[in-house]
Amino acid sequence: MQHILIVEDDLAFGKMLETFLKKKGYQVTTCSSSEDAIRKLNDAVFQVILADVRLPEKEGTVLLEMVKEKQLATKVILMTGYAEVSKAVEVMKKGAFDYISKPINPEQMLDLIQKAVKALQEDSSAESVSTPQKNNKEEPVQKEEGVGNSYVAGVSDASNKLNDYIKLVGPTDMSVLIIGESGTGKEYVAKNIHKKSKRKEKVFIAVDCGAIPKEIASSEFFGHVKGSFTGAINDKIGHFEAANHGTLFLDEVGNLSYDLQMQLLRALQERKVKPVGSNKEIEVDIRVITATNEDLEKAVELGDFRQDLFHRLNEFSIQVPALKDRKEDLLLFANYFLDKANQQLGKESLGFSDEALEALKNYDWPGNLRELQNSVKRSVLLSETKVIEKKDLPENIVTHTSKASSYKLFKNHNEEQLILDALEEAGGNKSKAARILDVDRKTLYNKLKQYNIEL
Repeated sequence: MQHILIVEDDLAFGKMLETFLKKKGYQVTTCSSSEDAIRKLNDAVFQVILADVRLPEKEGTVLLEMVKEKQLATKVILMTGYAEVSKAVEVMKKGAFDYISKPINPEQMLDLIQKAVKALQEDSSAESVSTPQKNNKEEPVQKEEGVGNSYVAGVSDASNKLNDYIKLVGPTDMSVLIIGESGTGKEYVAKNIHKKSKRKEKVFIAVDCGAIPKEIASSEFFGHVKGSFTGAINDKIGHFEAANHGTLFLDEVGNLSYDLQMQLLRALQERKVKPVGSNKEIEVDIRVITATNEDLEKAVELGDFRQDLFHRLNEFSIQVPALKDRKEDLLLFANYFLDKANQQLGKESLGFSDEALEALKNYDWPGNLRELQNSVKRSVLLSETKVIEKKDLPENIVTHTSKASSYKLFKNHNEEQLILDALEEAGGNKSKAARILDVDRKTLYNKLKQYNIEL
């Protein structure tokens, strides 16, 4: 299997490249800096390096120098968002196999990689090229968040905070209350907590509390015995008993009736349940994770939700951010849903056009991840080419006018001051300033050089 090293400081874009190339059968390792790439080159053999020219510290061209210095049998392809003829000539003179400009066309990139591998194989001197002794150690393949895995971690600050909380509370047995707007993926968060717990080998039972009629709620949760009421023609195991030794996830827990809240509290306190119509109690050992898109504290104040139950369920709370607050993750999720739609619909869409991506980024996503998933699936179905065009997107996304940040570089004569203001607001954090300015980090680095702004 050919091994490719991707060096890209835009984590979302790097992840997209990694996913695409792994699907094409390549082994892929990613890193975000030249320094990290140099360490990996000392420890493993790579047939191709796909590196961004513009990196935060040292430019990607230093990798060319290392390959030449150590006489490594590795082909280097450099990419950049700045389509400069002079830069293309420079890197080719330094020994780059080729040069590709952003936005990257996946098929063009794949073609270049295939040509690089072929050239490597045809190189008659390849066998005599010396490589470091450490190169006998194979780089471990990174675990991929593929379509079969329904949790995508994300790379934004909001996602990092969310994932830190999941890692923190996962191994414990604490009850967790997950709070977030509809469609933000609260059940996926609950499943990920379960997977990081000591109960990960046991069952995970998800229950939509809003979909259970009040009349049969007790039976659904605690079970019943045959003949206990009209229609009870067999014994029934309730959700609590079914989840024994595992995790019980109660979605939209605020929809439970007050009577059922009391029964639920008793079951959690005593760790016992009594099926409807039975005199026998059943001991249960479960972890309870709940979720809501309502303000349960307000419901407690209004007397609609029991305060004692609220505190029992809220040993630890996690806020799931809305999609509009994690726009850096948008491309990751869009490509994940694209892969999923391809599998479901038997299609082979490769990605999104620049115009389509811009429309996705400008939209506010009131329906969050659920709306994004539905929109991507619809677009894959309608698309007549392998690239999703803007016209393939839902009309409300195409016609939406962004309420994005008032900072607009390249369209404002006072952009130097805008950059300074953003840096001040971000406390000198360049990545955060780039988000405020609604530009990528490399664009900001370029502007800092242009205006001789030093931090």
